[in-house]
Amino acid sequence: MIRVSVHRSMIRLSGVRAIAACPITGHGGKVPNFINGKFVQSNATEWIENLNPATQELISLVPKSTAAEMQECIDGALIAQAKWKVTPPQVRARVAFKLKELIEANMDKLAACISLEHGKTIPDAKGDVFRGLEVVEMACSIPTMLQGETLPTLAKNLDTYSQREPLGIIGAITPFNFPAMIPLWMMPVALGCGNAVIMKPHKADPGPVMLLTELHRQAGLPDGLLQIFHGDRAGVEFLGMHKDVQAMTFVGSTPAADAIAAMCAKTGKRYQLNGGAKNHAIVMPDMDLESAVNGVAGAAFGACGQRCMALAHVVVVGGAEAFIPAMVKKAEGMRVTGGQEKGCDFGPLVTKEAKQYVESVIQSAQEEGAKLELDGRGYVAKGFEKGNFIGPTVITNVDQDMRCYKEEIFGPVLTISTVPDLDAAIKFTNRNQYGNGTCIFTKSGGAARKFANEIEVGLVGVNVPVPVPLPQFSFTGWKDSMRGDLHFYGKQGVQFYTRMKTVSTFWDFSDKTLDLETGFTDKVKV
Repeated sequence: MIRVSVHRSMIRLSGVRAIAACPITGHGGKVPNFINGKFVQSNATEWIENLNPATQELISLVPKSTAAEMQECIDGALIAQAKWKVTPPQVRARVAFKLKELIEANMDKLAACISLEHGKTIPDAKGDVFRGLEVVEMACSIPTMLQGETLPTLAKNLDTYSQREPLGIIGAITPFNFPAMIPLWMMPVALGCGNAVIMKPHKADPGPVMLLTELHRQAGLPDGLLQIFHGDRAGVEFLGMHKDVQAMTFVGSTPAADAIAAMCAKTGKRYQLNGGAKNHAIVMPDMDLESAVNGVAGAAFGACGQRCMALAHVVVVGGAEAFIPAMVKKAEGMRVTGGQEKGCDFGPLVTKEAKQYVESVIQSAQEEGAKLELDGRGYVAKGFEKGNFIGPTVITNVDQDMRCYKEEIFGPVLTISTVPDLDAAIKFTNRNQYGNGTCIFTKSGGAARKFANEIEVGLVGVNVPVPVPLPQFSFTGWKDSMRGDLHFYGKQGVQFYTRMKTVSTFWDFSDKTLDLETGFTDKVKV
């Protein structure tokens, strides 16, 4: 059994001091795979360094799992899923009920692990876990959501009914930015529907997935139904091209989503792939200024801007220009540290490469004629001088041809444009290739209704900066933010992880039928 204690004790790993991450303690600093109900050390010859983003200290080594290990996951999942699919749905749901209890009991451990590996603040990390927990709660009701439909007497003695059945093995690829929430979008729904799941966590922060895996084991999930291997693109291609994987679920970049969609098209798989985003906020002249500024600040800079629903761009409608200096002032007062300190607004970017990319985008904005109202480059957090830090950055005079507008920055950078009226703001937003989320800040019901009806984005907020729906609904991103037709969690999540079977039956209850069935010639009298 793997130990799941969270602490900052130092261990030795290949001559390098390393902070022991939560779920790998006892495995020599090497993250294990989870195959057929056991945490096992990989036979990999190549390992990826998992570094603390605030200090650059080595946390763990992540294996590039071997093809044989990946195949072992497939083999075990095939055997386990054959039994699981005929397990009564209410029995499967009991795992979700127990998992909910275990996640609540281990909230602090999960949050500490996320903060250590990702760099999120502790409150933000707890929010990461809690939003995933809400999907677990939804999964407790899956037996009801699996109900089919019946229509009797379509013709004399002809009845038709439909039933939902699991797909089989689900390949799941998770991103670094929500290392608890996104896996929990996938695992409990897929498993509750009767499938097996083979997951490849992101190499930058695999710890939370491993801890959640242990909690699934404690919740009573049968061996083989949840398999975890680590690696890079080779692992994605293995799952995407494997004949025994029936569907792929993924959250990440749009180019990666397109590549996985192409694999699924070749192999006849169903796919559910969330890609990139460029979420816009529309600021109207009648806004509540304080609410708008606070809402945008949290949505733009929280988690260091590393959210698929981060508010990356603000469209200021004529007459609302007071928003800009107020936003700059708010951003200037934000506190950036290692993530685990009290009062921290956000922490570091996840890797050095991410920091370098964000800095290059800021530089391009300056060169293309935008105005840097607040430049976060060169920010140094006291006590974390080696961390991947960029301070809050606000860029104005941005047009839609600039790199800082066209690309998903995924950092603490807010870009701002101004337009004359609401019609222009809607057209501006609709021209963007992405369609994840958007919001409007206004006191006008008419403006809000017009915006909600005319905007071409899947998730819309009215005075709600991050309009991510609760699991009673589904996460409905549009355009280049989504590949596939069925979205994450909610009713659409259940539909994605199941396929419909329709059965037509003809039973003629008559003496002739009884003769055929029994071979008796005597008439039966009732």
